[in-house]
Amino acid sequence: MTTSHRKTFNGNFSEEKYQNFLSQLDEGYPKITFRVAESPLFIPDDLKQKLIRAGEEIIRTIKQPNFKSLTQKSIPGNWEVPNENDHPHFLTFDFGLCKNANGEIVPMLIELQGFPSLYGFQSHLANTYKKAYQLDPNLTPYFNGLTDQSYFDLLKKVIVGPHDPKEVVLMDVDAPNQKTAIDFFVTASKIGIKILSIEDITQEGKKLYYVDGDEKTQIKRIYNRLIFDEVASDTSIFNKGFDPRAALDVEWITHPNWFYRISKYTMPFLNGEFVPETKFLNEVDTIPTDLENYVLKPLFSFAGMGVIIDVQPEDIAKITDPENWVLQRKVSYEPVVQSPSGGVKAEIRLMYLWPDGEEPQLCINLARLSRGKMIGVRYNADFDWVGGTVGLMDDTP
Repeated sequence: MTTSHRKTFNGNFSEEKYQNFLSQLDEGYPKITFRVAESPLFIPDDLKQKLIRAGEEIIRTIKQPNFKSLTQKSIPGNWEVPNENDHPHFLTFDFGLCKNANGEIVPMLIELQGFPSLYGFQSHLANTYKKAYQLDPNLTPYFNGLTDQSYFDLLKKVIVGPHDPKEVVLMDVDAPNQKTAIDFFVTASKIGIKILSIEDITQEGKKLYYVDGDEKTQIKRIYNRLIFDEVASDTSIFNKGFDPRAALDVEWITHPNWFYRISKYTMPFLNGEFVPETKFLNEVDTIPTDLENYVLKPLFSFAGMGVIIDVQPEDIAKITDPENWVLQRKVSYEPVVQSPSGGVKAEIRLMYLWPDGEEPQLCINLARLSRGKMIGVRYNADFDWVGGTVGLMDDTP
């Protein structure tokens, strides 16, 4: 997947430019605590078209009339939130870049979520790469002809809707100190909403409020960045603010139930050219003899925790809740990015916005570079040319 942009970038790359890029990236924002890769990912048009098709295949399943009934068991009983809406406002699909039998680079689905990702930061990241490395100004991280202006207009439409921005808050546990806090601050600066930790919010009856100086404001919408998995072992945090599982007079963007409905749980219901064979473990009649070609994933885990890459029969035998696991055919990443020190594997996250009353729209992307066994910071701590990045494409329809 060597493009003219890659050749130009590598020919002009230096460690000094990379350090300058990092300095520009968090200027005026909280310091970034995750690794950002030395380079963007350059996406050629043929791969872009495959990604678009892959996403459309998945969305067809999500839009099926019976999708909610198919995924009702995905929501743990103690984490179900009332007043669920008809569809998520965010969709994110992660694809590994692989090589098919014809030698073509193709996307293969790894995971998917009905939950927001770094929708603010990715735009800032793309612009900083372009500025710091003096890249072609026509390169874009956006799909569907979006620009910085039209993208953030759409993001504001989805998150704020008809409300006054001061009535809409971005919420997480200890939000200003989260690992991805820079995304929160970029988003807040672009659409004018408050960033609040859960303990900054008080409940009166079914209504939620926050206080800013002498002004007390009712919260009409929550841009939810709280992942229940992160607080499941200690819910005492709710005593300091409010319990999100209560019946509240507030709108969720997006509703927490969609985090579970659109997840690893969805994958066994998907079929298509870009989806690896995936089955609920309790529905696997015969354990494959080539287990080395499979990966075992717990349904209710976050950020790759609990995944078994080198599956052994005894791993399967000791699982007592097979209905909460999937057995997935392993995806073999191709080292598609040429770095100064060899090939690097890549993953692309397609990021959609789904406004109320409209269709989901593919907007922007996130990419990750890896040399480790898995994509993710914890698996790539000792390498260079790895970490979070963004895919840049030629600005064509």
